[in-house]
Amino acid sequence: MNTLTRHWMPLTIDGTQVHLSCSSRQGTGLPLVFLHGFGSTKEDYADAALHPAFAGRPIFAYDAPGCGESGCSDLNRISIPFLVKTALAALAEQGIERFDLVGHSMGGLTSLMLAHQEAGRVASFTDIEGNVAPEDCFLSRQIFLHPHEDPDQFMEDFIARNWAAPFYSSPLYASSVRYKVRAGAVRGIFESMVELSDHADLMDKFLALPFPRMFMYGEQNNTLSYLPRLASNGVELAEIPHSGHFPMYSNAPEMWRRIATFQAPAGSMSVNQPLRPSPKT
Repeated sequence: MNTLTRHWMPLTIDGTQVHLSCSSRQGTGLPLVFLHGFGSTKEDYADAALHPAFAGRPIFAYDAPGCGESGCSDLNRISIPFLVKTALAALAEQGIERFDLVGHSMGGLTSLMLAHQEAGRVASFTDIEGNVAPEDCFLSRQIFLHPHEDPDQFMEDFIARNWAAPFYSSPLYASSVRYKVRAGAVRGIFESMVELSDHADLMDKFLALPFPRMFMYGEQNNTLSYLPRLASNGVELAEIPHSGHFPMYSNAPEMWRRIATFQAPAGSMSVNQPLRPSPKT
């Protein structure tokens, strides 16, 4: 069965009410868990349900608080640590113990912090240009490089800059950001991303993870200074042609092929772990 089910998940995170919009599929094998990037949504990964390589496997994705269709009673509380707590609560509610993890950008950093905290639960980690070094803050550092006291105006300026950027899919990304993330959530997310990238030893955390890791990046970003270090420390590198920061928009077939090929040797398809049934709404 390829159909994804849409459902809601109410949670309380540090006293803040969160209402997650989720998509999931029942199945057997290790669940695939997806965490989307800033300005994106769970629908970035909906095609996994149609990919033959993932046939029959459980799938779980959701819109982060303040993003997509997901609500949050206090947008000022949202940060990467808050998103990690949200992920842990959502996994518990969904009945997921062990899983293959895929995260992009903001979701890649959230995934890294989650995997560092819960390494025994992660079977593999596909990091799609998630932050592992200060140089990765080309989006989030704009909160300091182009500050504005009005969150809505900062968002409009952010959109304009990204629309004009000479990178694959940047105009496509920029055109939908205002519909996919609340302006009031941006500062907390971006400031925490910069703080962690600059001071939390993310590279050491990533290299210390005790399971297969793949770092995926677009060919326009193949000059990232740390790629040789990743390769020399056993991280599989996946360069996606005709792509920048958003391979799911620019070259989705190659992105899915590399994820499927990376996960196959780990035997993810054969481990029996059915998910808790999701409520249909």
